[in-house]
Amino acid sequence: MKGPIATVRGLRRPEAFHGHGVTSGFFEGWYVKLVSADRSARWAVIPGVFRGIGGPSATSTDEAFVQVLDGATGRSWYHRYPTQEFKASADQFQVSVGPNQFSSAGVHLELPQLHGDITFTGGLDPWPVTWRSPGIMGWYGLVPLMECYHGIVSFGHGLSGRLEVEGASRSFNEGRGYLEKDWGKGFPAGYVWMHSNHIDSDASASLIASVALIPWLRSSFRGFIVGLKHHGQLYKWATYNRSRETHLRIDDTHVHWALDGPDGRLTLSAERVRGGLLHAPLRTAMHQRVEETLDAIINIRHEDARGRVLLAGVGECAGMEVFGDTDRLLAVKTK
Repeated sequence: MKGPIATVRGLRRPEAFHGHGVTSGFFEGWYVKLVSADRSARWAVIPGVFRGIGGPSATSTDEAFVQVLDGATGRSWYHRYPTQEFKASADQFQVSVGPNQFSSAGVHLELPQLHGDITFTGGLDPWPVTWRSPGIMGWYGLVPLMECYHGIVSFGHGLSGRLEVEGASRSFNEGRGYLEKDWGKGFPAGYVWMHSNHIDSDASASLIASVALIPWLRSSFRGFIVGLKHHGQLYKWATYNRSRETHLRIDDTHVHWALDGPDGRLTLSAERVRGGLLHAPLRTAMHQRVEETLDAIINIRHEDARGRVLLAGVGECAGMEVFGDTDRLLAVKTK
């Protein structure tokens, strides 16, 4: 188990590895999104590690991995590696899984689907981290024993380089990337997640939004965190900053969501599109259960308290997941 000093140090660096010294009941993964300049190549590459609840003796459930999602076709792959081939820094974003390497400088991939090097250009753009609010989770990030923690490593950054994509050379020069991560015991029993940093009304804008069932003592509540960065400013709607949901509807084709808070009113209407199946952490093993797309479309409208429109646009090449017990997610109260 990690001590309190190591835990706090880790929260100050969401991008780094939090699992040193943890031998069971733990996962950590980084979501690396790569989109070419013409948007025809859209890939998510997810390196990570999983340790089951049985501890070191349960070697069959412990594994390192690199997941791959082809956003253009919806195909997905899961590559397993021995945990001994997973290496990561507790001080910075620097991860290797087998021959594959990931860092704040870029990625080196040796996978059947993707092979080559991509450099991140222009610097990463993380969610600000302070002592009072350590990243996107706010003060909830300081609560021990949360089921799942979340971090935004970069709202958006440039790309350069080429990849062999199933044997064909593809340029990612002047493309756009995105980086986030999760760590903890397992994914929520029900959640919605969406992201886009290809928003037509502001080329530098980026949206990250999620709502989930959060276990709390002997019950649970619906918690949400939303960040919209545009025109150089980050706007937040979250359970911890006095924001509130005014509408949430999930059906077979769309997610409709409206929020009010200190940063104004945000309205999201996201079109659900079929995608590929990814593996996600349960307590005992990594199970193939989450359908994710990189082809969703999100209509975004941000107004200030006076009703003036600050941003109205469409987010494309959007990542989106709708998983689990959404009926219960809609039924429980926000905190």
